[in-house]
Amino acid sequence: MSTAERTTEASATDVRGRTHRDTLEVRGKPRTYLGMARRRFQRNKMAMAGLLVFVTMVVIALGAGLISQYITGFEPQRQNLRAQFTSVGQDGYILGADEFGRDILTRLAYGARVSLGVAGLSVVVALVIGTAIGTSAGYFGRWVDSVMMRFVDVMLSIPTLFLLLLVASMWRLGPVRLAFVIAAVAWVTLSRLVRGEVMSVKGRDYVEAARVVGANNLRIMTRHILPNVTPVIIVWGSLIVPGLILLEATLSFLGLGVQPPTASWGNMLTQAQRNWSHSWLLVFLPGFAIYITVFAINLVGSGLRDALDPRLGDR
Repeated sequence: MSTAERTTEASATDVRGRTHRDTLEVRGKPRTYLGMARRRFQRNKMAMAGLLVFVTMVVIALGAGLISQYITGFEPQRQNLRAQFTSVGQDGYILGADEFGRDILTRLAYGARVSLGVAGLSVVVALVIGTAIGTSAGYFGRWVDSVMMRFVDVMLSIPTLFLLLLVASMWRLGPVRLAFVIAAVAWVTLSRLVRGEVMSVKGRDYVEAARVVGANNLRIMTRHILPNVTPVIIVWGSLIVPGLILLEATLSFLGLGVQPPTASWGNMLTQAQRNWSHSWLLVFLPGFAIYITVFAINLVGSGLRDALDPRLGDR
């Protein structure tokens, strides 16, 4: 075999090898939109750290009963006046006791259940209301859009906190009622976002094709429009949860949210402000729980926003 033939064969082998490696690399990458989004999110170390912290807080909230039974041995409302302001680690109080001798760790765990539960239920209800109104207004347009958006404008013109303070001062609100009251004012921004996305999607070719073949409006909205609006809804939900946690804590701190003896992070801060000189942990621990949870969810929300943005490609 001549030198030229050997060179040609070696070049062809090298090309085939590179092509095979490239094929394997392409096969190893996710080709779907959600697969690429998941890949981008997993590469975001800050978002993954925030997700880990948030999942930990959720596990603590769900396992509050187990913490009370097997770790602390105290009920969240059990009082022992002889154990007032017990220091950390003494007499079985892992994080100390408050002014009524109640275990702080147990109340933090049950407070997480209330605070995260109120925020979670609020965002679910707000997602349903905001998505339904935004989709209907953007899809049908005309008078439906005008009526719904004018109602949204009226809701946006009302100061949210003052409206909640008015409602909370008139009725005693438990965790579930508080969640619905918060959701009643939280959906308006989502409805405007969804309306804008639906208006940009409903004129595309695949929606027109579905309409031509006889698909009804409900099928078009649920099968062809909402899946394309879902990334906006997910990002909004992840970014609004921290605000709802802070809103619940604010109402509870003002004495208009979840009422004692039910523990929440907000009313724990309210009770601690009178006794912070006896134990600074009474203020620090619920405040830090609120801070670290809100910070973690913000990191997750930012990561989801970047991961679900198709303009970022696979960078």
